[in-house]
Amino acid sequence: MTIFSCRAGTSLISHLRPLVLAVFLLGLPNSLWAQQAQSIVPSPVYLSIETKTETERFIVEIADEPTEREVGLMFRVELPQDQGMLFDFEEDRNVTMWMRNTPLSLDMVFIDRSGQVVRVAPNTTPFSTDIISSGQPVRYVLEINAGEADARGIRAGDKVLHPLIEKNTPRN
Repeated sequence: MTIFSCRAGTSLISHLRPLVLAVFLLGLPNSLWAQQAQSIVPSPVYLSIETKTETERFIVEIADEPTEREVGLMFRVELPQDQGMLFDFEEDRNVTMWMRNTPLSLDMVFIDRSGQVVRVAPNTTPFSTDIISSGQPVRYVLEINAGEADARGIRAGDKVLHPLIEKNTPRN
């Protein structure tokens, strides 16, 4: 029984080449995004959050370039409990986020220019395109694993400390 036959003078590889190329090209954008997401280097400095009861610390990756902010934690399948990503939007503005292509549920901590937490959006829905808004102008967003904000007592009014925030905080 013949499953696949080729004309005389052609090979199976020459018939499969267009299919292989199409599969490669279709998979390329996601693999490029995934590669970009994995290439952001963690900051060597801890981010600290002074809650009402104690100081919580996270090792953070900084997303301060447009492409880094666009990709964020997309395509990540794990995030250590003590790590997160700090987004710097370079100005105070209403920030909207979503969870497209993000398989992890996250807590989003919205932070103003001075480092004050203004809102926590807990337990976001993986892969959702629903808009998650800061609710007021902020400069930073910290993404951490879902449930971490509640477990660590992180609330609006808490103070976030990191050299990036301190460098950009207006002086009186």
